Amino acid sequence: MKTLFMLIFIQLHGPGGQIIYIAPDEITSLREPQAGSEAHFGKGIHCIIKMTNGAINAVVEHCEAIRAEIEGLGK
Repeated sequence: MKTLFMLIFIQLHGPGGQIIYIAPDEITSLREPQAGSEAHFGKGIHCIIKMTNGAINAVVEHCEAIRAEIEGLGK
């Protein structure tokens, strides 16, 4: 018997334009950065993504757009 595993990733972008592939099943929370956090996360960051392994990814996409993309995967 063969078992098939399929990994699904969404493509996002870091503050320098780099591509970041994230597995939606590994996301624990999405939040917008607080005012004044540009010095910590960089300019142009619109969403902070916390992962199950404790890693934090700062991306330029808006959290609402990421939520919509994740919800669209379930259809």
